[in-house]
Amino acid sequence: MNKEIVKIPNPVLKKKSSEVKEISEEVRKLVSEMIEAMSLDGGVGLAAPQIGESKRIIVVQMEEGPKAFFNPRIVWKSREKNIMEEGCLSVPGIRLEIKRNNEIELESMTEEKQKSRQKYSGYIARIFQHEIDHINGILFTERLSIWQKIKRFFKKT
Repeated sequence: MNKEIVKIPNPVLKKKSSEVKEISEEVRKLVSEMIEAMSLDGGVGLAAPQIGESKRIIVVQMEEGPKAFFNPRIVWKSREKNIMEEGCLSVPGIRLEIKRNNEIELESMTEEKQKSRQKYSGYIARIFQHEIDHINGILFTERLSIWQKIKRFFKKT
């Protein structure tokens, strides 16, 4: 049974997710549902809150295929940033220019309960930052600068 992608203004999207204590069968099933939902909707990343589960799990479409990350957190960010257009499965129809760090270092737990630390750059680093925002209750729309918000407001009037 596939899960539906949760859309704004669902409150689960604004809530900070809880840590995953163990990789149980229930958690493995959730990861499968997340990968299926992400693939069906053509996404490159998905966070558990996006299917209504307030857990610190994200799945990311890596070169070798979709991979799950448990309790991911960014432990280092480069000073260099870039601006790229982003979209979000939970905020359909909206694409925004978002500034993010070029490189990050990610710490997470693997399915084997090992601690993993990895550096990512470019587009994949952007995906991690977007999905980790989700498990922290932050939507990409909140990443707009004050000037971008003002510009968007005046564009509509």
